[in-house]
Amino acid sequence: MTEKTKPNLPKRVKNELKFRDLTVKSKVTVAGCFYRIVFTSPDLAGFSSQGFDDHVKVFFPPAGGDFARPSVTDDGIVWGEGARPVSRDYTPLAFDAALNELTLDFYIHDGGVASQWAENAAPGDTLLIGGPRGSLVIPTHYAFQLYICDESGLPAVRRRLLSLPENSAPIVLVNSHHAQTHEYLSEFQGAQIEWLDSESIAERVRNLEFPASDYFVWATGEGHDVKKLSDELLETRGLDGDYVRAVAYWHKK
Repeated sequence: MTEKTKPNLPKRVKNELKFRDLTVKSKVTVAGCFYRIVFTSPDLAGFSSQGFDDHVKVFFPPAGGDFARPSVTDDGIVWGEGARPVSRDYTPLAFDAALNELTLDFYIHDGGVASQWAENAAPGDTLLIGGPRGSLVIPTHYAFQLYICDESGLPAVRRRLLSLPENSAPIVLVNSHHAQTHEYLSEFQGAQIEWLDSESIAERVRNLEFPASDYFVWATGEGHDVKKLSDELLETRGLDGDYVRAVAYWHKK
């Protein structure tokens, strides 16, 4: 079977790279483990995020508030004078084009620059984002769907589950040691959601029966864990790499 004849292939879409200044409109705590922040800005006109695991680069201002700003030129990204801000990648949870509102969920944890900023954020505060540079648009009607993540991937999984047909019954394996995170996906009664540790997830995947076709698998989390899962899925189990997406969201230091 050639690539052109494969059914339901994910499709890559490119976006024009833009940097946008956003203003906090509202903030609520979700499931006791995420700050859900809605941003608004006229700069969001033309914003596009077609993939459930898209990423925007979020730039966090230093304590003084002043930092070098990037611009897009024919030669690429050029930074202005001064210190560059710390940045992190975040999944756009929702975007309302009519209202120019972008929603991001920030996982609450100790020691993170993003979590600390979100904890202190209040309406009127500003933030700079860049991207997404592109999207991987993945069909929603696969007969067998498996999603694996830890807390860092929960917003992407939530966005994906919101997009799936009502008759879908995806398997979701979450590496989380915090019981309160269970509430984050509690509304998705049609999904088979299991809260495990990394070793239990690896064993679960080894024992899963995968169909010969019409499947999609998405795995993310810590880099070493994702690599082991990818090897199991592609090399040991022989799944088609066009229908397996395994991406590290972070790495142990």
